Amino acid sequence: MNAFLNHAELRELARRRLPRAIFEYIDRGTEDEVGLRHNREAFDAVRIRPRVLAAGGTRSQAVTLFGQACDIPIIAAPTACAGLVRFRGEVELAKAAAANNLPFCAALEAINSLEDITEASEGNVWFQVYVWQDEQLVSALLTRAWNLGVRTLVVTLDSPVASKREYNLRNGFGMPFRFSPRNVCDVALHPRWALGVLGRYLASGSVPSYANYPAGHRDTIFASSKPLAYQDDLCWTHMRWLREQWRGNLVLKGILHPDDAVLACELGADGIVVSNHGGRTFDSAVAPIEVLPEIARAVGDRATILADSSVRRGSDVLKLIAAGAKAVMVGRVLLYGTAVGGMSGASQTIGMLRSEIDSALAMSGCKDIRNVDGSLLVGSGRLSDRC
Repeated sequence: MNAFLNHAELRELARRRLPRAIFEYIDRGTEDEVGLRHNREAFDAVRIRPRVLAAGGTRSQAVTLFGQACDIPIIAAPTACAGLVRFRGEVELAKAAAANNLPFCAALEAINSLEDITEASEGNVWFQVYVWQDEQLVSALLTRAWNLGVRTLVVTLDSPVASKREYNLRNGFGMPFRFSPRNVCDVALHPRWALGVLGRYLASGSVPSYANYPAGHRDTIFASSKPLAYQDDLCWTHMRWLREQWRGNLVLKGILHPDDAVLACELGADGIVVSNHGGRTFDSAVAPIEVLPEIARAVGDRATILADSSVRRGSDVLKLIAAGAKAVMVGRVLLYGTAVGGMSGASQTIGMLRSEIDSALAMSGCKDIRNVDGSLLVGSGRLSDRC
């Protein structure tokens, strides 16, 4: 497991361990994957202008998010079906996050239940939701999360319709799986996953399903259940209703326009996530780092600004924070680490990012990540103007 030194090597190890359907689900984008490539191009177009003789000795990556101290400016992003990359994958990743003192955001469409995650982890657990049409079911879900100690709710806004991911259809990935000679053969060629993940679930008497859904609505990988409709006309009225229902921190995820960021602040959101869903929903969306400075200026100190999408290196984290984010959600790379080594693999991945962030700070001439700002960055076009 300790053979990986960077994102590319870790991704390749995960690719070898996982069946194609599962690996491509977590790894790829949507449609022609222009957005996925553009995220990287946008990161690469932004350069850092270092200061010298300024960052010797000990540097700090510590931040405080909603009153909770974190050792590193990273949140484990909510990722559906993480429990399929490893047996009890969400639990393993949550434990790694707790061990490294960073928040773990559990996904609504997780394989391991919020109860299992909060019981196993002593860390700061957030919870991500979509909004169902049945408000009573949503209210019951929020009560359930609150009673389990969750105090930060993340609402994903950027999926008004299902994204077009042709590879999922070809691979038969979904709930339930659509079995074909191709994907059955693929699973057979990955016996470590077949026995170590699927086999262990079945041996424990459980079939992987959406564990956070209400009873009677939990699709499994083998069978579908009673459909549970999402709110198809989701609007700001629903967000105001959620603000009234939820007593804790409310974070709205998927914002890319400064006007939406201002509306989020006006309804009382405590935070926003500047995100294009990692290039997985709308192939033509802008990259977060392109609009982050403008959004940060519009929001000011009225809400905590987070960011995500296609982070691979510690320098990506530093760029997003310099552009206006307080911390960064990281998804795919932590799933790769979890797939490779469970809690240990995820912890090693966090350590890799921590080391890269420290190196980026040192090379940039920054002692404390809380003090970086747009003066650190040089970009092309409008980004450099906003910074």
